[in-house]
Amino acid sequence: MKIDEKCVVTFHYKMTNDNGVELDSSAGREPLVYLHGGGKIIPGLESALEGKSPGERLQVTVQPEQAFGNVDPDLIQTVPPSAFENADDVQPGMQFQAQGPQGRAQVVTVTEVSDEGIQVDANHPLAGQVLHFDVSVEDVRQATEEEIAHGHAH
Repeated sequence: MKIDEKCVVTFHYKMTNDNGVELDSSAGREPLVYLHGGGKIIPGLESALEGKSPGERLQVTVQPEQAFGNVDPDLIQTVPPSAFENADDVQPGMQFQAQGPQGRAQVVTVTEVSDEGIQVDANHPLAGQVLHFDVSVEDVRQATEEEIAHGHAH
């Protein structure tokens, strides 16, 4: 069976950046399982998997626009230290949950701490990066009606 809309796909992967640094992998874990066409994996990888069959291996390069998006400078801002409990302990790389513009929770990463304030970035940590995947398709099957109704594989 080939990967198409409303199929449940099982695959192993390794994701690296342009410098070859491994960012994520399913090695030593269960393979990733998703409902194809359900928007549960990045669009560029989902498109590349379309039409593939179990046993196929592929290498995929995904541009930022088809992955986690480009860096949006509007999502980077400097906030006063008073916005943080224990601001003296805040360090670059720390992540916090903040309230986004529509009141939704969003994760922000501290990128700089200075006398002027604490710079936070609400972009996805992989925004702006070209991603490279080594993929091995393990299984493809027709999704059940329940999986289709729920929008994800069971």
